[in-house]
Amino acid sequence: MKNPIKCALLLLLFTTASVKGQTQGEITVNDTQDVKVTLFDSDDIMEISLAFDISHYKKYKSKDEYLDAVLTYYNSPSDSVVKNIKVRARGNIRRTAICDFPPLMLNFRMQDSEGSEFSGINKLKIVPYCKIGYEDYILREYLVYRLYNVVTDYSYRVRLFRITYINTARTQKNITQYAFAIEPTGLLAKRTGTVEIEYTGNTQRTLNPDMLDMAAVFNYMIGNTDWSVPINHNVQLLFQPQATGNEANLIIPYDFDYAGIVHTNYAVPFESLPIENVRQRLYMAVCRDENSLNDVLRMLQGKKQELYKVIEDFPYLHPRSKKDMISYLNEFFAGTEKKNPVLRSILTDCRWFEEQSNLRVR
Repeated sequence: MKNPIKCALLLLLFTTASVKGQTQGEITVNDTQDVKVTLFDSDDIMEISLAFDISHYKKYKSKDEYLDAVLTYYNSPSDSVVKNIKVRARGNIRRTAICDFPPLMLNFRMQDSEGSEFSGINKLKIVPYCKIGYEDYILREYLVYRLYNVVTDYSYRVRLFRITYINTARTQKNITQYAFAIEPTGLLAKRTGTVEIEYTGNTQRTLNPDMLDMAAVFNYMIGNTDWSVPINHNVQLLFQPQATGNEANLIIPYDFDYAGIVHTNYAVPFESLPIENVRQRLYMAVCRDENSLNDVLRMLQGKKQELYKVIEDFPYLHPRSKKDMISYLNEFFAGTEKKNPVLRSILTDCRWFEEQSNLRVR
């Protein structure tokens, strides 16, 4: 059965009416401090522990209630650093309808993160294990972020963790699971010379077309239809001060657990989409001329081996899952050669997408 919350939310994703000129908005609250942040400069796995009332956290899954927590990380087996922080749940569907252990937000006191691996960070998004047995999904989604890092610097960096969870509410065996941290948007904006703005009234036609094409084709490549510009669903919009008009509005995709390449057992396509499962690809963007789309496809083709290497060299994912991810990408790249059926599919899908632009919630 499709999730009713998700279906209601995504009914708005087809709104693509044209709006001319530069979009106005408000600068959002920054999630980093004005000091050098090094957490995402390394691809090495980071071992940490989190001690807090996990029983309360899992029961209420509140995105408004912060809980006291103790974070410990290790410079060496004999050298640990302890930080007092706050934690809360975050997210929408994963928090409310899917995960036993929902996504985390870590909140550092400004002075308490200084001089540590977490220097410069106020708030940090963590994607944890969700449910026991879901680690494969976490590692796959982590790799999708890494794949988009290969495609463009205008992308969220991630850092892999192994977290030992200590429940302070009861005596029980600790749980150690993979998780990953997502680069704060303020840091992404600073790194790319952009400004984080909370946009209103955006559609795909108000965005930098090259950036939209790249994000849309990437989402097509990985089988992700779970995104929407009008409702800011799983996309971050940034403003580029040196550009003018629509060229200034950049799109950054994120949150890939519904992508076909991740292949979670809970992912289903939105009920109005003409696909039966998330492994089927569907292009979810406005039409562009063939030359523009071919440029993106050629760019991805040129990065093919580098994309594969990200997956092949990753030591923490089971070989069977690596093989499945690469096989899924192979289907895409095979379609970009010779008569280029991928381009034909994209052109067909984009026409369908534009025809749906008048859909509204009934």
